[in-house]
Amino acid sequence: MVSRRVLCWVAAAGAWLPAFAQEPLSAPPTAGDSIRAVEAPAERETVLQLVEQARNVYDLRSGGQAYDLKVRFTVNSGGLTRYDGAWQMEDVFDPQQGLRWTAGGPGTYAITRISAHGALYGEETDSYVPLRLHEARAALFDPIPAAKGLKSAAIRRAAVTFNGQRLSCFLFSGGPATSPARAWNETEECVDPESGLLRVHSQVPGRYYAYDYSNAPHLGSHSMPGKVSIYEGGVMVTEISVESLNGLSAPDPGLFVASAEMQALGRPIALGAAEKLLRVSQVKAGAPTGTVCVFGLVTASGEMVEAHSLQPSDPNSQAAVEAAQQMSFSRPAAPQQYFVFILRRFVASQ
Repeated sequence: MVSRRVLCWVAAAGAWLPAFAQEPLSAPPTAGDSIRAVEAPAERETVLQLVEQARNVYDLRSGGQAYDLKVRFTVNSGGLTRYDGAWQMEDVFDPQQGLRWTAGGPGTYAITRISAHGALYGEETDSYVPLRLHEARAALFDPIPAAKGLKSAAIRRAAVTFNGQRLSCFLFSGGPATSPARAWNETEECVDPESGLLRVHSQVPGRYYAYDYSNAPHLGSHSMPGKVSIYEGGVMVTEISVESLNGLSAPDPGLFVASAEMQALGRPIALGAAEKLLRVSQVKAGAPTGTVCVFGLVTASGEMVEAHSLQPSDPNSQAAVEAAQQMSFSRPAAPQQYFVFILRRFVASQ
């Protein structure tokens, strides 16, 4: 089960960082539109209500109805992350019994997770949940935080056009952004003001999820997108398709009972929230300077894996990845993995 996403803010000597200059911002192109601060209490409340409405649409488990959800997705990262190829995933949920989800990927990768009566069990064929599987679950079940977690956030907004559709985009951060374009520390949520549906979610500039509700399956008042496309640096790396969403009258109770093998394994790795970190590297005079964002996964053992640059054409891209892989990360009390975005600034030595 994916943890409720929280916004983690990056500060450097009290100054907020501008977005990347050498890469296009996440679509929709908020850099080309008029971005303004949302400060009036009434307008802030309206924005938070729109975001909460968009969140509630896909919050299937809040409906109190049992269901069976089947998903398939294809990963094409060009080898930057593991397990490129075809995936399948299934969630079976019952409000009285719990959640069981399974997934299978390229080769022999397989995973089963059971969350029932306050306990978490699981088994899998790898030492951590692969980045693209973790990502797919985050995109479908937990892309934006609850409104109560945004009440103290700084908010900016812009009206943009994306795929021919007019959207309202909201930028959330932990401090005021002075850049006329989107800032690195801002998370972007774009909502269709007519339908109230989430259309774009972007954690950092250069990376975003695009939601398509054509042939969207419904469960009561809730709906899942028919398709989610995940882009990094303008390239689609994952395409997720929701194959079916069916209500269940009486799920098999045995699905929510952990096997003896699962119980012997102990508590499995939980899927945690994303963090953003800033690091500065000095380079010799005349060497290339600039900023590179490295995206990866921190495992329960504190190791960064599947790290790759979101600006692969930057001359400092490989150096940024190598530096990120050498960083030390704390280990949580309970086994947990989480996404990390590391902004590496390369500056000339003084």
